[in-house]
Amino acid sequence: MVNTQGVQPNGPQQRPISAEERSGVLYPENLQRYGARWFEPGNGVAVAVESYWYVRWRLGPTESISQRILTSPLITLSIEDGDVPAPFVITGVHRVAWMRQIRGSGEVFGIRLQPAGLPLLGSLSPEQVANTTLPITPRADADLHALLTMIRAEPDPARRALVADRVIAARLASATVSKDLLLANQVVGELSRRLRARTGIGLANALGASERAIQRALRRAIGHGPKWVSRRVRLQEVARVLSSRDIVDVATLAAELGYADQAHLVNDFRDAAGVTPGEYVRALRSLDDTRTED
Repeated sequence: MVNTQGVQPNGPQQRPISAEERSGVLYPENLQRYGARWFEPGNGVAVAVESYWYVRWRLGPTESISQRILTSPLITLSIEDGDVPAPFVITGVHRVAWMRQIRGSGEVFGIRLQPAGLPLLGSLSPEQVANTTLPITPRADADLHALLTMIRAEPDPARRALVADRVIAARLASATVSKDLLLANQVVGELSRRLRARTGIGLANALGASERAIQRALRRAIGHGPKWVSRRVRLQEVARVLSSRDIVDVATLAAELGYADQAHLVNDFRDAAGVTPGEYVRALRSLDDTRTED
């Protein structure tokens, strides 16, 4: 196991992943069933790691969950055990919501990377992992495979987060963090915090960078430009609001999030999630009714 001597004995800060927050999980009531938790990464890895998370599940022999996910504009590494596709997995940025079929029992420890994370830690490019979930093998990416192998040595998720901090920090100590990668982190952070933040010249002025530099930085780090990132974060907020409120006026929500009109929001949501906001709300209520009957 990796030596974690000197790490704070209380471990990383952790908390449940709430159904009321912007997680991208389109049926967020399942989060409690999964025992989903966030783990706070240490300051020493902040340039590469946005967060750690953990889920586990124990389903009956005939039970199955079709979990749809509207991913954030970030790439995720995961260490998986049980009824899972592979021990190590990388999930790229998906243009549309994707589905994972969950059966049996298993657990996943995830590392959600900052935009700079993949270029700093591995050899795969955003284009190679876009719109897909791939096993990480020594042949696919030797650096990422070695990194995840060391982290997996600790079975407990909280201890695993500490080990991840240690081994990722060691990697970063010898890495060169370019201005482009730092800018990519800044852009995604800004657009995630300020849902109505404008792209173009307004964003460039706020960050003290040119529009061309912002485009170049994001394309290198995650394979998408700022307008796409802004739209994706807002759509995750749409899903959060629709799933956490009893009644939602879509026209008002569109105005709150800076859409041109209600139709623009509806079309964007349908293109990404595969259903309109109304259809999504009805599906959530149907799922709630089914659980109440059970």
